Amino acid sequence: MNNVLEVKNLTKKYDNFYLDNVSFSIEKGKIVGFIGTNGSGKSTTLKAILGLIHSQSDKIEYFGKTFSKNSRDIKNKLGVVLDDGYYYEILTIEQMKSVIAPAYDNWEDSVFNELLSRFSLNKRQKISTLSKGMKMKFSIAIALAHHAELIIMDEPTSGLDPLVRSDLMELLKEIVEKEGCSILFSTHIISDLEKIADKIIFIEQGKIVFEKEKQKLLEEYEKILKSEQVNIENIMLYHVKGGLE
Repeated sequence: MNNVLEVKNLTKKYDNFYLDNVSFSIEKGKIVGFIGTNGSGKSTTLKAILGLIHSQSDKIEYFGKTFSKNSRDIKNKLGVVLDDGYYYEILTIEQMKSVIAPAYDNWEDSVFNELLSRFSLNKRQKISTLSKGMKMKFSIAIALAHHAELIIMDEPTSGLDPLVRSDLMELLKEIVEKEGCSILFSTHIISDLEKIADKIIFIEQGKIVFEKEKQKLLEEYEKILKSEQVNIENIMLYHVKGGLE
């Protein structure tokens, strides 16, 4: 199996929260939905695998290699789209790009400029004036301009209107089909994943409840819930409200 990310036994302890031996994998060319209720551990997991917080025990491999701050070859293949943005608000899009681009060996200005045009983003516009949807598109343009093979997204559609979310979902499908990359998509808006996800990972109270192909998951729970109208949200609520252990 060709995995671009493998997470094994990820553990993080806080006073009131415990990320308990989280393990999962992401295959090449797949869109994986990472779901859970608020406070379930989604953002903590993503921050840990990106090295933004220190975990007590884990084995994390990108493209078969252990990640470290000096892993430039891994960073070249990794794109990150975070809800917080982490951009300098006083800079323009062009200035922010000039800060970011030197970090990647395979950056292509032509690809970046083409995406700005497609997204109707003005390179002279300040980051502080961008809407949330525009910032998400800017982040995606950055990831694609250096040909990221894995894009990790934390709540990319939170706060966006339905039309913008729908456009973003279509874009992500197109990206995977065209570029052959993989996407790990953390969200609490389950309906977005119904459209594009190949696999679903569900975390609750710091533990992975299941990691399954979306279609197989739906077929399995049609039998369990005795319904032909099962969706991912039904399945998640079934567990949260005391379904199968």
